[in-house]
Amino acid sequence: MRIAFMGSPQIAVHVLAALVAAGHEIACVYSQPPRPSGRGKKLTPTPVHAWAEAHGLDVRTPKSLKKAEEQDAFAALSLDAAVVVAYGLILPQAILDAPRLGCLNMHASILPRWRGAAPIQRAIMAGDQETGVDAMLMDAGLDTGPVLMSARTPITPATTAGTLHDRLAELAAELAPVALARWADGSITPQAQPEAGVTYAHKISAEDQPVDWTKPAGEVDCQIRGLSPFPGAFCHWTPEGEETPVRLKLLMSEASGASGGAAPGTVLDDRLLVACGDGGAVRITVLQRPGKGPMSSSVFVNGTPIAPGTRLTS
Repeated sequence: MRIAFMGSPQIAVHVLAALVAAGHEIACVYSQPPRPSGRGKKLTPTPVHAWAEAHGLDVRTPKSLKKAEEQDAFAALSLDAAVVVAYGLILPQAILDAPRLGCLNMHASILPRWRGAAPIQRAIMAGDQETGVDAMLMDAGLDTGPVLMSARTPITPATTAGTLHDRLAELAAELAPVALARWADGSITPQAQPEAGVTYAHKISAEDQPVDWTKPAGEVDCQIRGLSPFPGAFCHWTPEGEETPVRLKLLMSEASGASGGAAPGTVLDDRLLVACGDGGAVRITVLQRPGKGPMSSSVFVNGTPIAPGTRLTS
C-alpha cells in the first residue's frame, strides 16, 4: 500500500523499518522538527527523521498540521493509509480523513488503560503486571479510537522503562504490518474500547522523580524502575563530614525485606537496603552519582561507603 509514516522517537523506528521490509510504499515520513541538543545545542533530527533520510525517504517536519497548506500537501499524497507511532502532534480531522483507510496508531498500552503521553512509564509505576501494544484506528479523541489488534507482554519485577520500551518496540514492529494488511482486506473488525477502565498516562515531569521514602516499598520500587534509565528517580545523600547533599540517580531496585521499624529513608545495611514507609524496604542495585556512569551498588559502596543508619532524603 501507499502509506505515510508519522513518528518521532526510537520506538517508532522499529515500526517504520518493518513497514519498509513488508514492501509498502512510504510516500512520506512525518516527524517532529529537529531540536537543539548537546552542549553545542546543535539541531538534531529525531531518530525517525535520521533513519528515514538514511534510507532515502522523503521527510517532512512541520511544527503544526493545522494550516490549510499542510493539510492540502498531506491530502495530495493520495494515501491508502497513514501509520502513526508516538508522533507528538495532534492530527486535525482533515488529516485523519485524508487516507483512504484512515490513520492507524500503534499505542504502547492495552487500551483504554494508559491513554496519553507516557504509557510505558506509567504502567510500571502503577505496578501493572501486563501491558502491550494496540493497533488502533484514530479518531478526534485522545487514544479513543476502535482497536484492530493487540499484542501483550508481562511486566516483571525486573522490568524497567528501558527494557519495556525495547520489548514493546519489537511487538509494535511485528503487529503493525499484520494489522494494516488485515484492515485493508477486511478480515478484522474494529472493536470499540470499553467504557470502563480508562486511565491517563500523563507526561512524566520533574515532580515524578524525587523518591518519597515514606511510601510503601512496592511503590518506591515501581517508581525507580518506571523512570529508568530516563529521566531517573533520585534521592539525596549527605556524605559523612560534608554539608552539601549529593544527588543520587536510582536506576534499578527490588523490594526486599523489612525495615525493622527504622525511619523511612534509613540505610539498613552496607548494600543499600533502604527503609520505606510501610515497614518494608527497597534494595538499590544500580545507581549513578553526578559526573559518573551508572554502576552496581556493590561497586558504588566499595568506593563510596554509605554507612548503615545514614538517612537518604528526597
